[in-house]
Amino acid sequence: MIETNYTVTGMTCDHCVRSVTEEITKIGSVSDVRVDLPTGAVTVRSGEPVNDADVREAVEEAGYELAAS
Repeated sequence: MIETNYTVTGMTCDHCVRSVTEEITKIGSVSDVRVDLPTGAVTVRSGEPVNDADVREAVEEAGYELAAS
């Protein structure tokens, strides 16, 4: 299992967390998404490496931004 960490900006509530989780979960090999609302930290677990561009697109689809790494 591969874990990749990201930071998402703009989330302010549980609805935000659900939206981001739902969109990232749609990415092919993703098996689990953990979001920490206070810090914006997002941990993505997957069976194979996840393309950062796909995660960025999913986060933007949810209406938020992926912080630059």
